[in-house]
Amino acid sequence: MGTTDHGGRCGYLLEAEEIVKRFGDFTANDRVSLRVRPGEIHALLGENGAGKSTLVKIIYGSLQPSAGRLRWGGEALTVPNPAAARRLGIGMVFQHFSLFDALTVVENIALAVPGPFDRDALAERVARVSEEYGLPLDPTALVADLSVGVRQRIEVVRCLLQEPRLLIMDEPTAVLTPQEARQLFVTLRRLAHEGCAVLYISHRLEEVRELCHHATILRQGRVVADVDPRSETVSSLARLMVGADVQSVNPAAREAPGPPALTVTGLSLPAGGPFGVPLRDVSLQVRSGEVTAVAGVAGNGQSELFEVLSGERPAPTPESVTIAGQPCGERDITERRRLGAAFVPEERLGHSAVPGFGLSENVLLTRHAANDHLVRTGFVSGGRVRALADRISTRFDVRFSRRDQEAGALSGGNLQKFVVGRELDRNPRVLVINQPTWGVDAGAAALIRQALVDRARDGAAVLVISQDLDEIFEIADRIAVISRGALSDSYPAHTIDRERIGMLMAGARAAGPGPERDART
Repeated sequence: MGTTDHGGRCGYLLEAEEIVKRFGDFTANDRVSLRVRPGEIHALLGENGAGKSTLVKIIYGSLQPSAGRLRWGGEALTVPNPAAARRLGIGMVFQHFSLFDALTVVENIALAVPGPFDRDALAERVARVSEEYGLPLDPTALVADLSVGVRQRIEVVRCLLQEPRLLIMDEPTAVLTPQEARQLFVTLRRLAHEGCAVLYISHRLEEVRELCHHATILRQGRVVADVDPRSETVSSLARLMVGADVQSVNPAAREAPGPPALTVTGLSLPAGGPFGVPLRDVSLQVRSGEVTAVAGVAGNGQSELFEVLSGERPAPTPESVTIAGQPCGERDITERRRLGAAFVPEERLGHSAVPGFGLSENVLLTRHAANDHLVRTGFVSGGRVRALADRISTRFDVRFSRRDQEAGALSGGNLQKFVVGRELDRNPRVLVINQPTWGVDAGAAALIRQALVDRARDGAAVLVISQDLDEIFEIADRIAVISRGALSDSYPAHTIDRERIGMLMAGARAAGPGPERDART
């Protein structure tokens, strides 16, 4: 890619002018204007539901505006569909991946290559380009066996192969480790230097300040500010997004923890596939009244650990996993829910929720076995289910255009608030949650984290699996680290720092002596 200025008047590559998008009576974009120059990394900020995803889908051709117009290099532009956008030089990496699990990396990438292709030649090109941009991929790997972080690389490399002039990135670092995020920043800066414009959506405001040259901020579908993020603070950016100061998480008064409510003992489990991670002698206690966090780099066994804790995959023996004193390693997820446990997986769309189902139907999926009077003599009480969905939406500020909207139509952050709220509404005795604030804005993240802390302070045992060290230090009472399928001892959060956690992530057997370190049983 060269450094030629592809812009039109005043050097702009893309101009969105007075864009309006209505869904029935709901206005998602209300006269939104945006200008992006070649070589510029331009942030698009706002709360979940502020209209960011709607705007970029219009630019990418997935939606058509109700009013307003686009310009490309100064010329009026109509983008009828994503294929037309790609031909123009617009690439997009979506927050929710568009990959087929049953296909290999190169087969997934081939789907975006127009016309016939040579598999071997394409595989060689994928390997070369991914290595060149610091995002190495094995073209022959099966997507189903890859971590979320590696899947993100596939989406990025698929766009890079199209040599885009504008690259749209929706929450690109939400599933990346700090090291992977830094490498992505190197890649994006290189692309900008080569003349590619980047439209960057993120809720991680510190990285926006570090990376982006300009920021357009939306609130309730309207542009409320255009700023240089390098001249702002995280607090001032959050205030512009939300319209008020974002409250910090209140850890509340902590009492002595109760007995273990979730126990894992000597758990070893073979990898579920050729690229999976085996669990190796994992032991852990999560006590009532505490938040215990499991930190780690993506792809080190977090998904496998969640699957065996939730019952999606049975443990070798009943005693391998104990919930509320009951051995349940061989019990399924419904039986574990009846013991008072609740589970929130990492992938919200397709795992936590069915995209084509309404919110009330998605509530029923995890609540039908509980004693909520939602199902009687084989019949579903639609009124009770909808009332429950409304209660969850109100408590967790879930925003949508109509009541009982399909899960797939919600923004990522609003869907995350809903699925977390759905499980917390049961007041579970044990909660296991994987990546609780992936891709949500600062206000929603604070709401979810506060709810987790509050649930622990009310006596529940809360296990948080997270790659976000800021999040972990904000809410955790104890921290353990998973590396290559092995779990470290858990440490009181105030006795362990990032450097020691980094050592454990790298596979060190111990992080050094700690006077309050628990011995595993």
